[in-house]
Amino acid sequence: MPSRLHFGEDDFLRCRFAISPLWETQEVVRTLKRPDRHGYHTPWLRRIRTAAAELDLTPLWLLMPRRGHSPDWLGPPPLGPGATFEEEIAAVRASDPVAARADTAKSLACTPGAPESAHGRAWMRDPVRMVRELSDAIEEVWRTLVAPDWPRLRALLEADVAFHSRRLAEVGLGGLLPEISRRFGWDAGTLTVEHRGEHERRLEGQGLVLMPSVFIWPDVVSTFEPPWQPTLAYPARGIGGLWAEPDDRTSDSLVRLLGRGRAAVLAALDEPATTTALAHRLGLAPSSVSAHLTVLRDAGLLTARRYGHQVLYERTPLGIAMSGAAPR
Repeated sequence: MPSRLHFGEDDFLRCRFAISPLWETQEVVRTLKRPDRHGYHTPWLRRIRTAAAELDLTPLWLLMPRRGHSPDWLGPPPLGPGATFEEEIAAVRASDPVAARADTAKSLACTPGAPESAHGRAWMRDPVRMVRELSDAIEEVWRTLVAPDWPRLRALLEADVAFHSRRLAEVGLGGLLPEISRRFGWDAGTLTVEHRGEHERRLEGQGLVLMPSVFIWPDVVSTFEPPWQPTLAYPARGIGGLWAEPDDRTSDSLVRLLGRGRAAVLAALDEPATTTALAHRLGLAPSSVSAHLTVLRDAGLLTARRYGHQVLYERTPLGIAMSGAAPR
């Protein structure tokens, strides 16, 4: 069933990309519940199997029906493009218990027996305790399973945002959305999303948040209902190489693929660095390093982040997998 979002003139000015460690943490829990989501993440799932088995995910799973509503208060749209998990979980902890109770009841109703379960009855009796317990559960998943790999995950997500931001400048929103996912359609200012559920909403100046996600694959997820800013989460580019590890045997092949200069620049980025620092380290002209960085970034092997007046370049997970021991 399709959902439709109708854009007005002001909405085009309020569309933005965002990254959410909170959403990733929720999608990790969903991935652990659903074998059909394992796919690309099998190497990671093997690695975290023991740690995951020590967590009690039952309360969170109870609010993640295969078909139906998941509580919006547990995964509100990101506060900003670079919100930290600490900022996001603080907003969850500050949720209005009365509104959270109603939202949770709507979700429980989507799973047979859930409203009468021990958790369901306790949450309806004491929503203040519910907000605290579920916030604690999400934070424990973050600390145990997600935070150790967050630099790698963040690099991939930032590379996706950088790529799609450039495409937005080139083809506009109507051209970009169908590129992001085959489930997105665009016609005369109306976005159609093919997924489970049916909604229709006029944005009325709120705009739209577009959010890449590592663990959402193969789905897309939408939050359309007021009061939340409409949000579309979609699978990030490059997840196929996310968990690949560098191979020391790849250096010669990498030089043949990229050329010696680009392979050297990629290998030199063991930690984020500026163009000037890389040029000094490699003994190359800054203009040459800048050209190599542009090509590597456009290929999805690097991401760039601005800190003050400096731009730091960092390998994406795909770049990490490819770099191996390329000569410097």
